Amino acid sequence: MEISNQFLDINSINTTKYDNISKVNQKDAESLKAVCNNFESFFMNHLLETSLKSSKLAGEGTGSEIIKGMYTDALSQKSSGSLGISDMLFQFLSENKT
Repeated sequence: MEISNQFLDINSINTTKYDNISKVNQKDAESLKAVCNNFESFFMNHLLETSLKSSKLAGEGTGSEIIKGMYTDALSQKSSGSLGISDMLFQFLSENKT
């Protein structure tokens, strides 16, 4: 068995097949932005759940975990798109879409 140790010549890569790829169109951009906002909301929800796990924000008792879950969900949905994570993610994904 022979192992080739030749490296790829960067000049031999054919880039003409990628010339017709355009930027993200408007419909794709809106869908991608919505997904990025949903990811930020998901991330914020888990961050809040972790940080408020031992707090007595909603009191103690049977319904406190439900109320705390509803609070973190509402707060994460309301703050979706305001942390900057979704903007960075959208920019990265839209620039690297092939």
